[in-house]
Amino acid sequence: MVRYPKEHKHHTRQRIITTAGRRLKQDGIDGSGVATLMKDAGLTVGTFYAYFDSKDDLVATAVADQMRAQHENIVAQAAPGRAGLEQIIRWYFSTQQRDSIEDGCPNAALLDEIGRSTDTTRQAYTDGALVLIDGFAARLAPHDPPSARLTSLSLLGMMAGTLQLSRALTDRQLADQLLEQGIHNALALIDAEQHN
Repeated sequence: MVRYPKEHKHHTRQRIITTAGRRLKQDGIDGSGVATLMKDAGLTVGTFYAYFDSKDDLVATAVADQMRAQHENIVAQAAPGRAGLEQIIRWYFSTQQRDSIEDGCPNAALLDEIGRSTDTTRQAYTDGALVLIDGFAARLAPHDPPSARLTSLSLLGMMAGTLQLSRALTDRQLADQLLEQGIHNALALIDAEQHN
């Protein structure tokens, strides 16, 4: 029997989580079976239970990981203040972000299914969403971030819904115009909040 160092198990588990996050965003939670998720990670189904108690356990972990990655790679990297919010919004409403579902936002890809998921998955999503909106609020109202929390949550909802709709449209020109309108609407919401 081969013994692997603890780091190997950690790296393997993270590989499963990362590849599952991409597959879940691409095919949905219900459209992604354990066999497919493990194949994506280059592992057999038999090894699944060495890392997770159930598919729901993996889904909740992958959702949390996707939300963390979005915060670390996008929100935390943005400039402070309104300029940073505008960076985030313009990235979010880019055609590249829209057209690359598996590499894009977990909100727009999974929100409808997360609402029907287990309490554990919904809690993992909620925790991640609160981190995102706190990053928005810190830029929207640096002097008093809690005062901008609800506006930040509304902004996240508007962004995810607009991106979902843009992805669903078959008319490419209309879908692109919707992204542009999304930028305009999001910036208008920010400016209205900052003038209150």
